[in-house]
Amino acid sequence: MDKGAVFRAFTLRGDEASWPIDPFLGVDHAWISGPTFPPHPHAGFSAVSYLFSDSDTNIANRDSYGDKSLILPGGLHWTAAGRGVVHEEVPAENGKTVHMLQIFVNLPAERQSDAPFALKLLPQEVPVVQMPGVKVRVPLGAFQEACSPLKPPTEVNLFDIELEEGSELLLPIAAGHSAFLMPIFGTVTIEGQAFSSDETGVPAFPGQPEPRVITVKSPKGGAKVVLFSGKPLEQPIYWMGPMATCSEKTLAASVDAYRRGEFGSL
Repeated sequence: MDKGAVFRAFTLRGDEASWPIDPFLGVDHAWISGPTFPPHPHAGFSAVSYLFSDSDTNIANRDSYGDKSLILPGGLHWTAAGRGVVHEEVPAENGKTVHMLQIFVNLPAERQSDAPFALKLLPQEVPVVQMPGVKVRVPLGAFQEACSPLKPPTEVNLFDIELEEGSELLLPIAAGHSAFLMPIFGTVTIEGQAFSSDETGVPAFPGQPEPRVITVKSPKGGAKVVLFSGKPLEQPIYWMGPMATCSEKTLAASVDAYRRGEFGSL
């Protein structure tokens, strides 16, 4: 990390939690104001970056398969690493803060050997549902009449939810889908239990055979919370640093391929 750069993050990892977040592998809720990590490899899953609208600057993204782009505040970038890619993201203007989510989404076993590719969503392309006291941005998945135009290799929902004081939102969760919510600022009650952005706990809901509805309220002041949900892949996960595959054999092969330079370079 550069001297003077700021990096703060609330980190959640599925292999460290006492409950599964499958098909998600992890989430970093981060504030970054300078180059934080050098170029690094990924294999076996997708690295997804979502910038909150209050970010002061863009993210400059580049990958070894030739993609170079800016991720704008309110936009999303999905890198499906597949069999392997080298990746880097840095704030476009050093010293200005990016407020973001870095989300790691597992790939189905049959997609982990695919060639890497990227999907991009501009801020103005994100569907928005506006209700009394509630605003829901839908960068991934579908909520009410809003459906994200992205069709990623792992079907998940990501809802960026803003609530005014005293407002309430009923969130439907599909049958078989697991879900968890991450408070971003303020305090919310979720199924009657209070959660705030300065705590490490997040409420999780394992998949059930029947659909359900989760009640979210903002009792004191405005709040922001993000919902993550999807159908669990229920496949093994073998980790080594920034790589995660469904078998020890494929993980070892990915590490060897990276060392031979087969992921490319920046």
